[in-house]
Amino acid sequence: MPVKLERKDEFALLTLDRPAALNALSFAILAEIAARLDEVAAMPGIRALFLTGAGEKAFCAGADIKELRGRSLHDQRCGAEFGQAVFARLDRLPVPSVALVNGYAFGGGLEFALAATFRLCSANAVFGLPEVKLGLIPGYGGTQRLPRVIGEPRALEMILTGRSVKADEAERIGLVHRLVTGDLLEAGLDFARGFSGYSLPVLEFARRAVQRGGDLTLHEGLQLEAELSTLAYRTQDAEEGMAAFEEKRKPEFRDG
Repeated sequence: MPVKLERKDEFALLTLDRPAALNALSFAILAEIAARLDEVAAMPGIRALFLTGAGEKAFCAGADIKELRGRSLHDQRCGAEFGQAVFARLDRLPVPSVALVNGYAFGGGLEFALAATFRLCSANAVFGLPEVKLGLIPGYGGTQRLPRVIGEPRALEMILTGRSVKADEAERIGLVHRLVTGDLLEAGLDFARGFSGYSLPVLEFARRAVQRGGDLTLHEGLQLEAELSTLAYRTQDAEEGMAAFEEKRKPEFRDG
């Protein structure tokens, strides 16, 4: 199967497994990704999802260009909306996600990584949205998510020039959270354990406050924060966390 899903302790690992094609995204593979994300959402005890690509050359080199030629405008529109919808499922997953970028992350591959909560990369990682070189623009969320991650000026430069960014620059501009020199999966597991022991509902409230707040005015964002903060206070995990603090012990969160 070109999209593999396996369990690693309390985590799930989704692997794009088309190394000969640099893990490129066809519409069939996008559909498989959507199905695997639904499986992850239903998995008991999962604390986070990792995304990676098979082989050493690419995380995902983007869309399968052969599929994009000769399509009607209606089909092109539906294709863009389908890719956006699949990546939105990742964005809305009830657990945080971590993209482990090994090698090329171009076009749809970078857009896939941008939909994840966090991004870690190896030293050979290269990022780019080169669609302009094909007479196209990003269609799976790149024009919207990239500016939110690295700011509009840098995003405009990458999108309008098609310039690629290597791992060290990606870390410097905030495109990735960590540049890893050792084993990428082991580094990812260690990174995820920095948050995976906390209450999943509370992590979800915090993610939504930050992500949804970016589309609101400051006043509206503060109202949203107050609402989600109030919901967090109503959880049993909040009671446990505050009690553990007063009793000087480690809290035992139960995701309730």
